[in-house]
Amino acid sequence: MTSLLALWLPILLSAVIVFVVSSIIHMASPWHKSDYPKMPNEDRVRDALRPLAIPPGDYMVPRPSSRQEMTSPEFAEKVKQGPNLIVTVMPNGPWSMGRNLTLWFLYAVVVGIFAACVAGQVLPPGAEYLRVFRFVGVTAFIGYAVALWQMSIWYRRAWSTTIKATVDGLIYALLTAGTFGWLWPNL
Repeated sequence: MTSLLALWLPILLSAVIVFVVSSIIHMASPWHKSDYPKMPNEDRVRDALRPLAIPPGDYMVPRPSSRQEMTSPEFAEKVKQGPNLIVTVMPNGPWSMGRNLTLWFLYAVVVGIFAACVAGQVLPPGAEYLRVFRFVGVTAFIGYAVALWQMSIWYRRAWSTTIKATVDGLIYALLTAGTFGWLWPNL
């Protein structure tokens, strides 16, 4: 067993590496450019929604109030007529990346902590690089990628977007695993 405190350096360094690489992937490459296409008649949609002053949050339209309503002919007609939406409304005003980048870095630290907890429970100090790589890599991949799949399964997020995010997650997991393997404490 390897203590969590002994793994503070690979936890933090892997988070920094993932943060930098993810910034390059998202800002310097066209990889995610097509994830969210422009909505047809965007200005008309914005003009129609603006007076409604919808508060920030996640919404489903149409949304039944009960199971009984979900099975009603009236609700079935609403679904048939469309549009059927799952939408996130964000606050008005300029987008500040500072909060998002801080939360993303903290998320990378948390993934590193979970990977350290799993690997540290089964691997002693001085463990072989490939054993560390395997345990940390699988745990980090689950943290960075697997949970995203349910968005395509349940909420019809484009599979192309989910697959690209999964590839990103694989890259982040490999970087995390490599960092832990490199910096795993010796005896």
